[in-house]
Amino acid sequence: MTNTKYSPEELIAAIATALAPGALGIVRTSGSGCIEAVSKIFSRPKALKEAQGNTLVYGWILDGTEKIDEVLVSVFRAPKSFTGEEMCEISCHGGVAVVNAVYETLLKNGFRPAERGEFTFRAYINGKADLTKAEAVREIIDSKTNAGRSHAADRLSGELYKEIDSIKTLVTDTLAAIEVDIEYPEDEETIADSFNPSSLEEAENRLGNLVSSWKSEKLYQEGVKIVLAGKTNAGKSSLFNALLKEDRSIVSDIEGTTRDWIESWISFDGIPARLFDTAGLRKTDDVIEAKGVELTKDLASNADLVLYLVDSAAGLSDEDKKFIKENNEIPLIVVFNKTDLADKEKISEMADKELKDFLTVKISAKKGTGTGDLTSLVKKVILGEASAKSEGTGLGSERQKESVLQAYERVKHALEISRDSYYGLDAVVQDLEDALDSLGEVTGEVTPDDVLGSIFSHFCVGK
Repeated sequence: MTNTKYSPEELIAAIATALAPGALGIVRTSGSGCIEAVSKIFSRPKALKEAQGNTLVYGWILDGTEKIDEVLVSVFRAPKSFTGEEMCEISCHGGVAVVNAVYETLLKNGFRPAERGEFTFRAYINGKADLTKAEAVREIIDSKTNAGRSHAADRLSGELYKEIDSIKTLVTDTLAAIEVDIEYPEDEETIADSFNPSSLEEAENRLGNLVSSWKSEKLYQEGVKIVLAGKTNAGKSSLFNALLKEDRSIVSDIEGTTRDWIESWISFDGIPARLFDTAGLRKTDDVIEAKGVELTKDLASNADLVLYLVDSAAGLSDEDKKFIKENNEIPLIVVFNKTDLADKEKISEMADKELKDFLTVKISAKKGTGTGDLTSLVKKVILGEASAKSEGTGLGSERQKESVLQAYERVKHALEISRDSYYGLDAVVQDLEDALDSLGEVTGEVTPDDVLGSIFSHFCVGK
């Protein structure tokens, strides 16, 4: 399979580290004859050309007679490299000017700029990675929490590929048994007697688990939008700061201090979330504050979850009850704050009497108590029926989910018609062959060029 956007036979180069001042910068190269090409701009060409794979060579990058920078060149020889081709990674000093100078020198000496994701694409076409591993590279780069990174690393290590391959074996073995029956038929009353459905039933169950895993995996990758809402002085900014473990919001006893919303990424036990601190809900003649109140309502109406704070010392007001009940279509947790200033038994009575149909939690943002319970409850609500992580591996992209879902539906249909004497074995065979094609799309064995282009075009340059 080829892709016209990428030209695997050409020498490519890319800046692989952030183009910003730092201790080190890395310029990455790949392609047949890569080591020879780099040696032409290296102060010790013979040492570089004779270097063993997986070794470092010290020297200078040269532009003619001008010394560009003192560097270390990591040498990788095919096929033992990331791309499966010859590769050199030039580690230079991390200044923007010097990294650009090394890169520009390569471009003047036979290399072309790499496309987005081209290094990983070459790894794919050279058999160093299937599509599940290739996509996992981008997932790791984009991961927002350690849990998200861990899930992506699981796929990068090949666990998803192994699961898909194992399911394909179940389907293939069943398909082989059926084809034997087609070639050497026996006197049977129904096709249900022609093969043992247990392998297909196991395949159906495992495919169903994979499809279900996408709901939680998507949360770990993309995160959710959580809005802190409540009346003025309920402690929203204090909770915002407590969860972030830094003073981002101004905290004051003066009502209406927060007039606009601010946001920050945060991890709720591994699930990334955009957390919004908003203006307090109250009637006001202040035009600017009133605008902030409207923004709060708009943000809450589009949130994945609202944490509605109630001042436990002040009690549950009519305005609190009105907002909570009017927003019952949005996932909402009532957070009783300032419990250090209130009678906990009275809080429980208030929650049981007025909010028995709502989730509640008791905290003191100022003292830092109860935030662990809040985090656990938030995670439970966000995940819903999805497990935090499937027993096996999970799917890493919408593309993977769609292909696995197609395979699941084909296997399920094959089992259904195998129990009906109206259908013949040929119909079951067609379903199973379609299922195998769908599973092949997941790993890249059967993937159109336009899909490949879409996958790798979302990578950063240098990967």
